[in-house]
Amino acid sequence: MTEVTGTKTWREELASLVEDTGIRYTGDASHAIGSLSPPAFEVKRSEFIVGEAGEHEPESFKDQVKGFAKAWGEIVVELGRGCRDVVQQSLLTDDSYVVKKIRGLCTNVSCKLRFLNEYLPEDRDPLHAWPVIISVFILALAALNVSRHDCSVPLVKKVIIHPPSATRIVLPDGRHMAYHEQGVSSDKARFSIIAPHGFLSSRLAGIPPISASLLEAYGVRLVTYDLPGFGESDSHPNRSLNSSALDMLYLMDTVALNDKFWIVGYSSGAMHAWAALKYIPNRIAGAAMFAPMVNPYESSMRKEEMSRTWEKWTRRRKLMYYLARRFPKFLNYFYHQSFLSGKHGQIDKWLSLSLGNKDEALIKEPMFEEIWHRNVEESIRQGSSKPFIEEASLQVSKWGFSLSDLQPEKKCPGKGILPWFSFMYSQAECEITGFVGPIHIWQGMDDQVVPPSVTDYVARVLPNVIVHKLPEEGHFSYFFFCDKCHKEIFSTLFGSPQGPIRTDQQKPSKEDAEEASASPDYTLR
Repeated sequence: MTEVTGTKTWREELASLVEDTGIRYTGDASHAIGSLSPPAFEVKRSEFIVGEAGEHEPESFKDQVKGFAKAWGEIVVELGRGCRDVVQQSLLTDDSYVVKKIRGLCTNVSCKLRFLNEYLPEDRDPLHAWPVIISVFILALAALNVSRHDCSVPLVKKVIIHPPSATRIVLPDGRHMAYHEQGVSSDKARFSIIAPHGFLSSRLAGIPPISASLLEAYGVRLVTYDLPGFGESDSHPNRSLNSSALDMLYLMDTVALNDKFWIVGYSSGAMHAWAALKYIPNRIAGAAMFAPMVNPYESSMRKEEMSRTWEKWTRRRKLMYYLARRFPKFLNYFYHQSFLSGKHGQIDKWLSLSLGNKDEALIKEPMFEEIWHRNVEESIRQGSSKPFIEEASLQVSKWGFSLSDLQPEKKCPGKGILPWFSFMYSQAECEITGFVGPIHIWQGMDDQVVPPSVTDYVARVLPNVIVHKLPEEGHFSYFFFCDKCHKEIFSTLFGSPQGPIRTDQQKPSKEDAEEASASPDYTLR
């Protein structure tokens, strides 16, 4: 047999890796390998697959990933063991700072709780049993909290569009306006009230929910209506606060309320009440405002008044006001993500409101949710964001008048030759401008939707307003679901209840009323 020289075969290479004995194998390498003892070297044929050319089959990508993951896992395990040894040797030794500080406390606690070991089985070491018991207790407590949280999550409710149910009138420009009546009939009404609704609301809002017995006791007829584009009312192509006041006037004349009427302005709906006091003051007997909103960008507001107002609002609400003022078209996206999404949501989430304690408790009541959901469903009946964008833009744009214009003032002809000739030929007299009727404002002092600073501003520019401050009340708590509050409001506005007008009492006819008052002009000014 010739001694093997030159290039080694793979069997020789494998044998040299196992043990270098210094022996050089000659002849058939298979006999040499076979002569090795089984413990020293044993080669399984299945572990080496040789191709036709004598080369190894390349390792697959899957095997490489498995090998890398296994190696990485071993590294992590060894790193954890090393960290554990470092902690034990540096922090948990008898002379470490941590052990010196907590040894006495742990000893006292263990002595006091040692009696609990009597409840453990005799074959259980307390050192191992108690950590297991505490761990199981913590996991069980966490599971209970998760289950309780899941049960408290409200189910998502879908918006339901109800069949049309409103009474409608045709306005002079051909539009239809939907309205709703409560209380006594027009021929028995001692007082008439109209209540324009606010943002994301409808004619169903009114004074929620005022009792029929209270309206009967005071002889009140309450009329609510849908703003243009809301509910069942047609949209207005050139909507403004002037057109809003004229729509209101025509509605009241159509439902046979030709004498003066009271107006209720709640929250953002007060914008339309302010417009009525400006453009049709001769038909308004008085105004009842509840947390009335004004233009938050009003230039006549002082710096501290504006600062105390804006600081109460959430960042999202501030963003909505900014977009409504600068980029109103962008509101379309936000509205379709919230109340126009086809699903119901909480009022504070949909309108980005921050609420006080009483308001937080009230909006969680099932009665409030029922009225809120039904009102939203009616408000978004037409499925368009256009009326909501218009309403938001009107709120933050220039109104065409300032609240100070409502202050009553006497204007007389000026001095000079022209006013003298005018006085001689037309008997001109001094006239009263502004609104001369009473204005009552009820303001919750814990209201964060329309903060008290807004009412402070109104009281400054309109010194004749009567402000009723409500300690601890919020934005909704005094106006919603409070029969006692409604009685206080009516008592303040109308005095003692006298009931409806009796049929045997003489009441001016519609013709007489039309002759007494000038025919209203319904063209936009």
